[in-house]
Amino acid sequence: MAEAGQRLGQLLMRAGVITERQLNDALEVHKATGSPLGRVLVDLGYATQGAILSVMARQIGIPYIDFTEKTPDANAISIVPRELANRYTLMPIEIDQDNHLVVAMADPQNVLALDDLRIITGYEIRPAISTKDAILAAVEDYYKVAEHVDTGFLDGDDVEVPDIGSLREVSDEAPIVKLVNYIINKAVSERASDIHIEPQEKDLRVRYRVDGVLHEVMRSPKQTQQAIISRFKIMSDMDIAEARKPQDGHTALTIGGHKMDFRVSTLPTVYGERIVLRILRKDSIMLRLEDLGFLPSTLGRFESSFRKPYGAILVTGPTGSGKSTTLYAAINVLNEPSKHIITAEDPVEYRLPGVNQIQTNVKAGLTFARALRSFLRCSPDIILVGEIRDQETAKIAIESALTGHLVLSTLHTNDSAGAITRLTEMGVEPFLIASSVDCVLAQRLARKLCSDCKVEYTPERQALIDAGYAEDNLPEKLYRTGGCKKCGGTGYRGRTGVHEVMLVSEEIGELTVKEATAEEIKAVAVEQGMLTLKEDGLEKVRMGLTSVEEIVRVIV
Repeated sequence: MAEAGQRLGQLLMRAGVITERQLNDALEVHKATGSPLGRVLVDLGYATQGAILSVMARQIGIPYIDFTEKTPDANAISIVPRELANRYTLMPIEIDQDNHLVVAMADPQNVLALDDLRIITGYEIRPAISTKDAILAAVEDYYKVAEHVDTGFLDGDDVEVPDIGSLREVSDEAPIVKLVNYIINKAVSERASDIHIEPQEKDLRVRYRVDGVLHEVMRSPKQTQQAIISRFKIMSDMDIAEARKPQDGHTALTIGGHKMDFRVSTLPTVYGERIVLRILRKDSIMLRLEDLGFLPSTLGRFESSFRKPYGAILVTGPTGSGKSTTLYAAINVLNEPSKHIITAEDPVEYRLPGVNQIQTNVKAGLTFARALRSFLRCSPDIILVGEIRDQETAKIAIESALTGHLVLSTLHTNDSAGAITRLTEMGVEPFLIASSVDCVLAQRLARKLCSDCKVEYTPERQALIDAGYAEDNLPEKLYRTGGCKKCGGTGYRGRTGVHEVMLVSEEIGELTVKEATAEEIKAVAVEQGMLTLKEDGLEKVRMGLTSVEEIVRVIV
C-alpha cells in the first residue's frame, strides 16, 4: 500500500501537480493514519481529485474528462437512458470518428456497465474517467435540459404533412425527437437568440447566438442530418418534401412553463438545408426604456422627442442592434386607451395588447407604402413602420409626420447623422426632412461583463487615451472578462444598449436644407450636447458594465 502511494506521489510530482515538500507532508499523514495518499492530498488541499485522476488516466492510457472544457454531445446523450447513467455513475460524451461511444465513468473498469452500454446503445464503448461528483453534476445538468421539454405543445404535431414514407417515420422516432427537444431547450436555457442548424460536408453543426455572438455547441453525425431537419420542418408546418427552395415557418413551444414563439427559416445549401430558428421571448418585448441601458441624460433627450404629439423619430443601426426592441419599449410608454396606434411590420414578431398590428405581404400587394396610405384613412395618432426601405415609404412616412402624426421607424445607417443624408439619397426633399424629423437614435448592443467573474484592473494611461478617453478625465480602474460557469466561460452575460441621440435642432435643420455632409451635421450635434456612440460606450466601460474590447468590437 505504501509503495503504491509513493508511486502515485512520484507521478503527481513529475506532472507538476504537487511539490516534493507537499508529497513528504502527505506521506507522513498517510503513514500515520493509513488513509489513501490521494485522499490525504485532497484533504490537505495540495491537489484536487480531478488533477489526481488526470495523471492516473494518462498513466493507464485512457482520457480524462473535464466537464468545464468538454461539453457532452446531445446525440450521445439521447441514446443512453438516464437510469443507466445514474446506476453506473457515467456520462455519455460523444460518438468519435471511429464510431465508438465515448463515456466518462467513475469506474472505467466496470465490465458490467460496459456490457450493458454496448447492448443498449449498439455502439462499441470507449471508456474515459472523471470524478464521481463531476459526473453526477453533468447527468443532472444535461439530462435535465433534455427531459424538461414538453413535446405535447409542438404546433406541427397535428399538422397534415405529405406522406413520404420513411423520412416522416424516422423524424418521429424517439431519439430524434429527444435530440431536437434537447437542442431547443438547451438554447433557451443558455439565453440564445438564434439556433443555427448547418449541414457540413461530413456532419451537422449546431450553433447558438448568445449575446450577439455565435458559439458552436455540438456536431451530429451526417446520417442524422435529414431526420433532424425534417423534424424541425414538421414542427414548423413546412413542406418536408420540398428541399430546393427557401421556406419560412413558425412554431409555439412551452418551455419551463413559459410560452415561446419560434420563427423558422430554411435555406438550401450545397450540403443540405440550413435551418435558423429565431427565439422570440414575449417577456423581452415588455421591457421599459430604463431597462435598455440608456444613460439618464440620453434617455431624457430621447423621451423629450417621442412625448411630442407629432414628428418622425428614426432608430438606426445594423441588423440585430435592438432597434425594434427600442421602438416597442417606446410604444409601451405611449400605449394608452386614448391613443390610436397602428403598426406595419415584416414580420409581426410580437403581439402588443391594444395596438393594431399589420403584417405586410408583398405578394398580396400589401407593402409598407400601401399600408401607410391605408393608415392615414383610419385617423391614427401614432404610426410605427417596421423599416423605411424605399423612396415611396420614406416620402409617405415623412409627409405623415408633417400632417400631425407621430411616426416611428427604423433605417439602416451607421450613426444618427447618416440617417439625414440617407433620406436625402432616397429622394426625400431636404426641407421636408428638416421640418418633420425630430430625433434620430443610433444604437448598438454590447455584451455586459458577467457580474460574478469580472476582474478589476488598473489600465495604462496610453491605452485609455488610445481608446478615446479625454486626457483630463481618465478612469482609475476598469474591469475585464474573467470566466465562470454562469457565463459559460466567456466573461460576458447579457447585453446593454449603446446609444447616440441626435435632436434635430434649428441649426441641424438648416444644414439638412443645405444638404450638408453627415460629418458636418454630427459636429453640430456634438456641440449641442450629443454623446456619440463611442462616448456612450466608454461611459459604460467606466461604469463597469462592459469592457473596452467589447466597445471596440461593436463600434467602429
